[in-house]
Amino acid sequence: MNRSTLSLIAGTAALAAVTSVAALTAPDAASGSDGATAAARRPVERTTLLCPAPSGSDLAETTYTSFTPVVQGADKDGKAELRAADADSGSGAGSGSGKSDGKSKKGSKPVLTPKAPGSPATGEVSGGDAPALVGTAEGKYAPGWTVQETTEVSVGTGRGLQGVNCTPADTEFWFPGASTATDRTDYVHLTNPDDSAAVVDIELYGKDGALQTTAGEDITVAPHSSEPILLSTLTGDKQDAITVHVNVRSGRVGAAVQALDDKLGGDWLAASTDPAGSLVLPGIPKDATSVRLIAFTPGADDADLKVRLASSSGTITPAGGETLHVKSKMTASLDLGDVTRGDAGSLLLTPSDQSVPVVAALRVVRGKGSQQETAFIPASAPVGARATVADNSTKGTTLSLTAPTAAAKVKVTVSAGSEGGSGGATQTYSLRAGTTQDVTLPSLTGIKGTYALTVETVSGGPVYAARTLAAGGGFTIQTLLDDRGTVAVPHASEDLSVVQ
Repeated sequence: MNRSTLSLIAGTAALAAVTSVAALTAPDAASGSDGATAAARRPVERTTLLCPAPSGSDLAETTYTSFTPVVQGADKDGKAELRAADADSGSGAGSGSGKSDGKSKKGSKPVLTPKAPGSPATGEVSGGDAPALVGTAEGKYAPGWTVQETTEVSVGTGRGLQGVNCTPADTEFWFPGASTATDRTDYVHLTNPDDSAAVVDIELYGKDGALQTTAGEDITVAPHSSEPILLSTLTGDKQDAITVHVNVRSGRVGAAVQALDDKLGGDWLAASTDPAGSLVLPGIPKDATSVRLIAFTPGADDADLKVRLASSSGTITPAGGETLHVKSKMTASLDLGDVTRGDAGSLLLTPSDQSVPVVAALRVVRGKGSQQETAFIPASAPVGARATVADNSTKGTTLSLTAPTAAAKVKVTVSAGSEGGSGGATQTYSLRAGTTQDVTLPSLTGIKGTYALTVETVSGGPVYAARTLAAGGGFTIQTLLDDRGTVAVPHASEDLSVVQ
């Protein structure tokens, strides 16, 4: 995905964060100047997150949970709130709802307003008219801010638990694992947070290549609005596994796919990490009854992938699922059955020969018969320095940690509860190379309500993580990504030559 780069003008150190992603260009070390000095890291000052409209079901019950970890060096002041996209926030940042009438709802109340870093804040909405939301955090609330949207639907298409991390806006997204099959109702939600319209192309790729679409180009998403696009309206081709490519030609959007099945429940499909030759898909539940891998390569070359499972005891090759051939611009799939067989597991994809960039996701099914439910695991980036996931429950949460290439140490911290309890318990875990652990969480004694988990890499190789949340007979899975709560600020010195 695209990342913005801010240039350093001599004599000025700029510090900013837009949609929680920021970078500063360091001075040229070759110049012999003091630019070779390591840049300091400072907390970001502003973070914007977008949450898609949760459900069209009148029976939907949705909870939003916001959390900011306590960060040293952050501003003492600040504010954060989560509002309907078409509300007039006065900040020029927003998101939107496909159910919006396009009129600004001035004075509408926030869905939630955090009280202090270190403690979760929650808000609830009911029914099928809940809009997409925009969240904006400034000052002390901005570094590492995360918002989780969790919806429970008791009956009907997509019944079960649906969860998604609210995300920053961007300009390109890949969603392997979507579907236009007759028993699936999949929407791609596009949310525009800005004051100008965004123009988006949606491309669909099936098992034989690009699908002919009737309305996938030049989709205009109005300012501060959201558009849910039903994939089956873009093509008449019915395929069980397709890859959706969202390319933003003008502006930026937030994007997520809501995948709803008539019989297998449903969940949100988050975007895969950027195309890469090797990928990690962490946190397959121990009791998964069916796991399906979907992969796609956007380049001109075919990809041959080795498929391995990182279990609690080491890396193994699934019987009958050792490799996957992915033809250029064609979606490939591989059924792995109950690959974890009662053990913690994560899927590792590496090139058999030459490295060819791919994107990938897993469709995971738990339960049997009429009790089956579905969740998705996209290929993920490492947790990096720190990652956080909110809306954890004392009984239904599983945290899975994976060290695919080298041993690592990870610290996990439990936050205070949304309804009370001090939290703060921490524990450090040692991960062996090529293994996955479903860890026993630090003490939850005294925690009331839901809590957040913060994962920090202490030493060693890259660590990948995923959280499974189970409630009401359903489940949902979210991967944990580096929260980019700090940015590098190069040292700057006065240089009066720039005015000569």
